[in-house]
Amino acid sequence: MPAKMIPYEFPQRSPDEIRKRARAVLSEMGSRRSCRCFSDEPVPRELVEMLIAVGHSAPSGANRKPWRFVAIDDPRIKREIRLAAEDEERESYDHRMPREWLEALEPIGTNAEKPFLEIAPWLVVMFRIDWEEAGGRRVPNYYPAESAGIAAGFFLMTCHLAGLATLTHTPSPMKFLREILGRPVNEKPFLLIPVGYPAADCMVPDLVKKPLTNALQWNKT
Repeated sequence: MPAKMIPYEFPQRSPDEIRKRARAVLSEMGSRRSCRCFSDEPVPRELVEMLIAVGHSAPSGANRKPWRFVAIDDPRIKREIRLAAEDEERESYDHRMPREWLEALEPIGTNAEKPFLEIAPWLVVMFRIDWEEAGGRRVPNYYPAESAGIAAGFFLMTCHLAGLATLTHTPSPMKFLREILGRPVNEKPFLLIPVGYPAADCMVPDLVKKPLTNALQWNKT
């Protein structure tokens, strides 16, 4: 049955206003960096809920919203996640990652130690839901990876614009997150995102990003 249709109440803005707003967002997002050195300063739960609500507003295949956000501030759970993540990271750095991958990570200065997983006031774990139970059968979700990626982008961007730092952490494999957090088998860990304020002495690599010309094409080549 077709969904009920309602008018799209869209704010009509002038090209000048759109340009001004876009320039402001571009300026703010240009300062975003991945943070690996967090302060333990608390962040209110209601703020985290609002940030996740923005992520949850993202479009998704057939409006299925195939994701789960799990927000963690319990120190015991954060400790358990850190220990499990570091076990997987040591295995990856010592045995799984090819030489080229390690060389690519060298300028960033990462290693298997992840203290930020305990220090950041919040860990937000995103799960991708590939299918759901309905009427005793598995009902697939559509474009779950693409949809979860868009929702993650909404969440990360909103965190930065609101004034909080984040990191997209992907210890591999991430099955331990489902086990620690008690999520069902149809939910696949997608991203582990520490959220909070940068530490006062936080340093980030002085990296040059690829120019826009490398990522943008107008019409055909």
